[in-house]
Order: sequence, then C-alpha cells, then structure tokens
Amino acid sequence: MPDLERRSQPLGPRPALLLVDLINAFTDTNHPLGGPSNSVISASAELLDSMRQLRLPVCFTKVVYTDSAQASVFRARLPALNTLAEGAYGTEVDSRLTPQPEEKVLTKQFASAFFGTDLDAWLRQQHCDSLIVCGLTTSGCVRATVVDGLQHNYPVWVPRESVGDRNQKAHLANLHDMHAKYAEVVSLDCTLSRLAMLAEISQSQTLAPSQGGKVA
Repeated sequence: MPDLERRSQPLGPRPALLLVDLINAFTDTNHPLGGPSNSVISASAELLDSMRQLRLPVCFTKVVYTDSAQASVFRARLPALNTLAEGAYGTEVDSRLTPQPEEKVLTKQFASAFFGTDLDAWLRQQHCDSLIVCGLTTSGCVRATVVDGLQHNYPVWVPRESVGDRNQKAHLANLHDMHAKYAEVVSLDCTLSRLAMLAEISQSQTLAPSQGGKVA
C-alpha cells in the first residue's frame, strides 16, 4: 500500500530544539540501556550550537524515577529502566551536550516528552511555533515525542543524522513512518540551512532601525 499524499510543513521562525534523552544511560555503551551514539551526539551538538547562536528555546529531556510506583508497568516490561533512579549516573545529560543554566531540563517517566510533563505549557510560554527533535531512540522516545508534538499542533522536523536506535531496521522503518505521517524527516544540512536563514532574517530586522525605518 502506498504512502498517503502529504504536504511539506516548513519550520517556523521560532522553533524549539528538543534533545530527547541524550543521557549517559543511552549514550554510554557500557550501560545496560546504552548503544552506539557518537554520530548522534555530534549532529545534535551542531544543532545545539546553531540554536544557541540564535537564542532560540532549547529543552533537554531525561528519564528519572523517584519512587517504585512511577511507570511501574513500563519498568516491569523493561527492567533496565530501574537503573534510572534519581541521582544515578545514567540520568545525567551526556557531558558533550551540557545544558546551559537558561536551558530547560525536563524530567519524564514515559516515552513521550509531552506525557505527564509541562512541555507544551513551556513551549507556549516561549512562543514556539515548531519543533526540531533529536536524540534517542528513534523507535521509542523520539517517535513518541514526534507524534505527540504533531498532536499538540506543532510542525515537527527530525534531522535524520541526529537520531539513532539500537536496531538499524527499526531506525529506518520509523524514520520512514514519521516522514509519511507525522513530521518532516530531513537532512542535518537542510535543518542547519534553515536555521542560518533565520539568523539572516533576525540580523536584517536588527539592522533595520539603524536605517531610520526607511525601506530601500
């Protein structure tokens, strides 16, 4: 069965970057939940640098459990999640992507960054009009966040180099499915080019008052 007809959705002038679960538990190959992620970290760092230069909203997510009742069914299904207790090494954001003081660090217990959190309220407060989603894993928390992003009425972009999965077949299948229905799955270069365009627009608007408000 062919994919449904779809129309491209542009990234808005004020996107937020959601860095999903780029924590030690998922980026350290020695951790029970970990897997290869160096290329994802590198691509995410490029996005993060561009967003910081533009002073656009950035939100990191991490999974933390503070008591045995939280997400009990999910944790029974995946016992390795029990390593993500408050204060554990695995719950900290990878040091290659250390959040700055003004950046939001959101704690969640389930797959989607929206479920049971204040993410949507924060995005509205920041006047965000679209989302860039990167992180781990493509078939799990990234996909859940992308779907919920759409369901909260945000256009969503997923730079393919900035997401990863333990299972390459699942990674590719979910990229295809997200692009078919829920998001724009694009290249990292495409996303960085769009952010560079936003920087040019911002700069031109900053320079305009110095010209006395005249239009050439």
